[in-house]
Amino acid sequence: MKVVVTDCNFESFSEERAMCERNGYTLEIHQCKTPEEVIAIAADADALFVQYVPITDAVLAALKCCKAIVRYGIGLDNIDLAAAHKHNVPVCNVPDYGIDEVADHAAALTLALLRQLPFWDHSIRQNRWPSTAPTPMLSCKGMTFAVAGAGRIGRATLERMHVFGFKLAAYDPFVPEKDLSAIGVEKLSLDELFTKADVLSLHLPLTKETHHLVNRDRLKSMKKHAILINTSRGGLIDTYALAAALDAGDIGHAGIDVHEKEPMDASHPLKTCQTALLTPHIAYYSAASIVRLQRMAAEEVERALYGKPLRCQFKIV
Repeated sequence: MKVVVTDCNFESFSEERAMCERNGYTLEIHQCKTPEEVIAIAADADALFVQYVPITDAVLAALKCCKAIVRYGIGLDNIDLAAAHKHNVPVCNVPDYGIDEVADHAAALTLALLRQLPFWDHSIRQNRWPSTAPTPMLSCKGMTFAVAGAGRIGRATLERMHVFGFKLAAYDPFVPEKDLSAIGVEKLSLDELFTKADVLSLHLPLTKETHHLVNRDRLKSMKKHAILINTSRGGLIDTYALAAALDAGDIGHAGIDVHEKEPMDASHPLKTCQTALLTPHIAYYSAASIVRLQRMAAEEVERALYGKPLRCQFKIV
């Protein structure tokens, strides 16, 4: 059987190789950028590992014997899920490989911005020694830390922020109020999420409904000192509207790890916002999390090729 890595940014493939070697499978590793390149190398593949390349209806139609597509990561927005369902190709993700890392990163961005660490660091490097911040520095205690999306990562982030004395809140239409109340979290409506949060951290999938959920009007409804954190999917935020809101002082700060276009355009206005802290989509990353991701992905492919039940298959309902 032939197993194909369509694209990836990993340094090692020891987990995938070990799985293929113990089962007698052939492993091919590529760096496809387009659907056409995927079709050329994977039409006869029995399973695919996919990271970023688009898996379109044309790709899925061309797959002759594919028993599973396993995405390295959580989000599935680069895969045409409706087409996969139509062509009867199972699609799986690995939703739990980096829960702690992403929650840690969201917390780190929050604390860095609350304490205005980028400003102090930059000041010293410019041979200045200021004693006041450009905007008031706020205490964690008593402020509302809210998440949009109270799944595994959202809840892990809330757990971390509870330690710092925040009041906790969440918007999630799929989680009953009693379940949130049981862990000390106030359930908010979508409108309340934006008006009540002192810090708002996004933990949602990217769908047609959530695309640009954070837009100009919702940014204007937030508190002037509010902090917006995104370690989820870049398309949740209209980032040009965010840059304008930061420059106008409509909100206080933003910590952004995921971006609509990656790498960001050189001229993107967020790059010149002094109140934005940017990282290059690395919230998921640690030495342990990458090994965990590749091992879990390899185990899912192995289950698929043996015809066993899949652990994390996406199902269209």
